[in-house]
Amino acid sequence: MSAVPFRRVLIVESRKLVDTRSGRAIAAIMLTLSVVAIAGRATAAEPHLSLLAGTAGLGYGTLLPVLAILTMTGEWSQRTALTTFALEPRRGRVLVAKCLPPLVVALAAPLVALLVALPVTAVASAVRDVPAVWEVSPGAVLGLAVTTALTAAEGLGMGMLLLNAPAAIVICLSNSVVWSAVAQLGDTGATVAGWLDLNHTTDPLLNGQLTGGDAARLAVSVTVWIVAPLVAGSIRVIRKEVS
Repeated sequence: MSAVPFRRVLIVESRKLVDTRSGRAIAAIMLTLSVVAIAGRATAAEPHLSLLAGTAGLGYGTLLPVLAILTMTGEWSQRTALTTFALEPRRGRVLVAKCLPPLVVALAAPLVALLVALPVTAVASAVRDVPAVWEVSPGAVLGLAVTTALTAAEGLGMGMLLLNAPAAIVICLSNSVVWSAVAQLGDTGATVAGWLDLNHTTDPLLNGQLTGGDAARLAVSVTVWIVAPLVAGSIRVIRKEVS
């Protein structure tokens, strides 16, 4: 029997993003929120393409990690892992195939937001009779794409490590609140949060002004919240008995 080509595994895992009702619902809500956020911002702010496109991050930036978590935990909650790993026993390949689609979506989301914001900016400029600002910083767009991908990777890692969707979603979505509270606990709390709060350490990426110190803090937070969970989660999934 010939081995299953990785391309086929990747196609199957990509389809699983929207094969379930929860996946389709999250994708629809994410798209709707992004469009509504852009249109809503256009009614209150200047017709600035970059500003309007960035507003869409409120939608996809929050829900992409949830979609990534469901991608990792769905096999176990729906008890389809036995079928998946029977068809492709090399679990590492399956995990890679599961990780790639959410990361590709995360990288593409800011570009799609720009495409949506283009006509909205033009319409807002015409309706309000003010000149539109079309300048977009490539560094800021790249930083937003990388930040979104890191957020999705955090969801993948946490979902892989815990294999429990509710727990992983709570941890990912409450991270910013918890670290904001830690930052208020004096100088020590602010220092710790400055190194471990992924939402804070990615700010320089969004601004397109990453310095050496910023890169060091980003590396530490990425190691703690993304690399470590992905490594530990991979080991757990590869060794876990499927029933």
